[in-house]
Amino acid sequence: MPMKASGAADLTVVDRFDDGVGWIAYPDETMQRASHAVESDGQLWVIDPVDAEGVDDLFEEFAEVGGVVVLLDRHKRDAAAVANRHDVPVYVPEWMSGVEDDLDAPVKQMTDGVGDFAVDRLIDNPFWQEAVLFDGETLIVPEALGTVSYFCASGERVGIHPMLRALPPKKLRQYDTERLLVGHGEGLSEDVRQEVRGALSGARRKMIPLYLKNLRGALGI
Repeated sequence: MPMKASGAADLTVVDRFDDGVGWIAYPDETMQRASHAVESDGQLWVIDPVDAEGVDDLFEEFAEVGGVVVLLDRHKRDAAAVANRHDVPVYVPEWMSGVEDDLDAPVKQMTDGVGDFAVDRLIDNPFWQEAVLFDGETLIVPEALGTVSYFCASGERVGIHPMLRALPPKKLRQYDTERLLVGHGEGLSEDVRQEVRGALSGARRKMIPLYLKNLRGALGI
């Protein structure tokens, strides 16, 4: 199973709800890169997309695409391709550097958010720039949280990214969210606050067991 697949995709729908939908373009890859489209304020916002045949069909049940959003400096993915196909810009947080020049599409700086989603700065350092979107109900976290195996220690339904476990972003405690959408794996819609707070409180304590689990998986033992 490759970490990151390419070529012909096999789109799998995840995280479907009244105002949005998610998909994983390559369900057999280890990274389980998840993308989302959420309808807000009369427009559809496409978040960190990995393109695949059938993606545009998913959009048809919602409002017209208003823009594509990049929430992580490493998540340029297929944002430009999707934006150009729908003749919309790519929105990037105005403080995020090193993204705009790599996008072959019109780019708009995002200051307050998109639709009814506010954008918050979660991590901002020379190695990692990450923003989240929150509308009072749905929280979209592209990288700091994930539900795939290599994020989650024993007993966790959602986990802190392995590289952030020593210093987890405690700001994630502040969101009173009912739905969590993540950039790697399927989201959560039950006991979300409890699961996120549990992931934060156990991040350091479960760090070494998670690293050992991932090492054994990499070695096939």
